[in-house]
Amino acid sequence: MTQVLVLGGGPDAERPVSLASARAIAEALQARFTVHLETIDRLSNADLARLPGDVVFPALHGSYGEGGRLQDVLEADGRPYVGSGPASSRVCMDKMGTKLVCASLDIDTPRAGVFDPRDDGLPLKLPLVLKPTHDGSSVGLHMCRSEADWEQALAAARVDVREHPGRCYMAERLIAGRELTVGLLGRGGSLEALPVVEIAAASGVYDYQAKYERTDTTYTVEPISPAGVTQQLQDDAIRLADALGVRDLARVDFVLDHDDELWLLEVNTMPGFTATSLLPKAALARGLSFEGLCEHLAELALSRMGD
Repeated sequence: MTQVLVLGGGPDAERPVSLASARAIAEALQARFTVHLETIDRLSNADLARLPGDVVFPALHGSYGEGGRLQDVLEADGRPYVGSGPASSRVCMDKMGTKLVCASLDIDTPRAGVFDPRDDGLPLKLPLVLKPTHDGSSVGLHMCRSEADWEQALAAARVDVREHPGRCYMAERLIAGRELTVGLLGRGGSLEALPVVEIAAASGVYDYQAKYERTDTTYTVEPISPAGVTQQLQDDAIRLADALGVRDLARVDFVLDHDDELWLLEVNTMPGFTATSLLPKAALARGLSFEGLCEHLAELALSRMGD
């Protein structure tokens, strides 16, 4: 029986989410594969070579796990693995880099700039969002609508960069509106757009707590939207993912403002696989169970064996 090595953990802030994703994936694959579930921190080439498996499913989230460095190790190992390659992973993890590609494709994205927390000045007019450029799951997200919000966010960012030297922040224009996301799934050599999911956080901010700790965030699959919005969401998501070199799976996040204009926020190349995760919800609406989704992704990687 084919052996799948499922990796979870990592050194990033999203380690708890990764561990939950990895456990869920490993359980889902057990009916079809021999599964080896391994918890890792950082992984060397020698570490990976000692682990069993014909194919690797790296369920890691954050700058190390889905930002290219783990993918470098996976590439050197030579076994097929689920997800995008190193170059694509790096540019998708870099929110500013993603915005540059959006500009080349005429996909609207909120105005933004890299921010130095040592600077006291506002980088953009309020309201704005302050967040790390290379983290997911809304880690370190601050919504600043007032000067008081800004001062609080600035203080938190300064503490964060002292504790995590090298972490880079960005300031982005805050767009009010509906949060919509499009899951993408590899099929037949290309990416297919799954049904749109709308996210409504009761707190008004879809941050880490709203995603994983609160129970009052609501998710609507295939929400009612103005004419043409769903098609534009799906088309823009695929165009951007193709330009970024995304492979196998992704989740692309947008905001639909009060004038019905779409704004691209970011691309996630290894979305979560937890009870509240959005890609599995969208896949289920397409008739693909959680088990079927995980098996499909493992098979996609296996199809590259020997390439």
